[in-house]
Amino acid sequence: MKLSTGEKVSYGLGAVGKDMVYMLSASYVLYYYQDILGVSAIAMGIILMAARVFDAFNDPIMGVIVAKTKTRWGKFRPWLLVGTLLNAVILYFMFAAPPSLDGKGLVAYAAVIYIIWGVTYTMMDIPYWSMIPAFTEGGKERESLSTLARSCAGVGSAIITIITMQCVYMLGGGDERVGFRWFGLAVAVVFVVCIVLTCVNIKEKSTVDVDSPSVGQMFKALLQNDQAMTVVLTIVLINCSIYITSNLVIYFFKYDFGGNDWYNAYTVFNTFGGAIQILSMMLFFPVLRKFFTAIKVFYISFAMAIIGYAALLVLAFTNMSNVFLLFIPGFFIFAANGMLSVLTTVFLANTVDYGELKNNRRDESVIFSMQTFVVKLASGVAAFIASLCLTVFNLSDDTTAAVADAAGSSVVGLRMTMTVLPIAGLLVAVFLFHKKYILTEEKVAEITEKVKEKRN
Repeated sequence: MKLSTGEKVSYGLGAVGKDMVYMLSASYVLYYYQDILGVSAIAMGIILMAARVFDAFNDPIMGVIVAKTKTRWGKFRPWLLVGTLLNAVILYFMFAAPPSLDGKGLVAYAAVIYIIWGVTYTMMDIPYWSMIPAFTEGGKERESLSTLARSCAGVGSAIITIITMQCVYMLGGGDERVGFRWFGLAVAVVFVVCIVLTCVNIKEKSTVDVDSPSVGQMFKALLQNDQAMTVVLTIVLINCSIYITSNLVIYFFKYDFGGNDWYNAYTVFNTFGGAIQILSMMLFFPVLRKFFTAIKVFYISFAMAIIGYAALLVLAFTNMSNVFLLFIPGFFIFAANGMLSVLTTVFLANTVDYGELKNNRRDESVIFSMQTFVVKLASGVAAFIASLCLTVFNLSDDTTAAVADAAGSSVVGLRMTMTVLPIAGLLVAVFLFHKKYILTEEKVAEITEKVKEKRN
């Protein structure tokens, strides 16, 4: 039975809330603790990387737990709801650090709360994405739902990108510390409401019952799925490239673009970028798919991103008093980001059927746990690189835009880090994907038929 409109809308709303939370953490946790609370950039970089190393073990294990779960409400929804409630609480405390803490106490608080946030986010993110192959039958239906979910996730990310700094200033009356605390609470509430609607209205249609595997068996099955590993590595390279820029763009506007109202220019740029990202998922991608295969659209998106970063690098060394000039590279980068996020989800979902045919196991939860892990790994690596940039080029809360500009090397280093490194990462990603990925549309259709035959 095909998915109803209500089920699709409910699933999409879950993605909106989920990615609002993720984007708030991925883009602003470094800024909150380093620039507002005064934790050293290098300490925050180490914390974010250490949390991702922990996730290397936690995420696949969570995938195993989800795969073994059997309840009257299914295997996915219980974890989706519990993980959401816990993560919402932790999100609030992550942006509400006690004022009494400073020094080592504040560093310890940031480390503990961020690791717990990662664990609870995993609890809900793995079952959320694992549901796609569980209640779709592959082909157009799966691609359609993946596109919808990623489009809605893009909406959630765009909302945070657009409104965060304005809301922080408004809610805090100019005090960023207070503003982030109330904004974190508001986002947590929206998150819970969205996921509750998903849990109430979505029911698992069809999940293949398999024996519950051991952790060792699951790792082995994952490593034997060469297509899943190819997509996973491609995702981490793409997201690392994108997150380097998203972590540093706020510093670019604050210390390079400058001005007392820098956050207004920052908001204008992000509003444009968020709109383009949403349009790319909901309009550009469907239009391109009418003329090209998914893999060709993937390559087109890579080319757009690289062109955008190259244009940003050139413009960064010109007169940047007009924020509208930055719309040119912004269009290419944000549009490419939106389409790449949709396509990587589709490609990863396709590897579930491939793995079932090859390894005689259907490991959707573990495969999608890898997506959760690599997205968080990418944000951790990107944050660490950003923290090194801030440390090496001496950019912090007591640095003014004029001082940074006078230093010369500070702004040049910032510009190079947020453009050249992403270009290098994207080039490696497209090379890897081109060499290793074999699941064309014809191959996916063939595999789907073979899987159906095996089940019968």
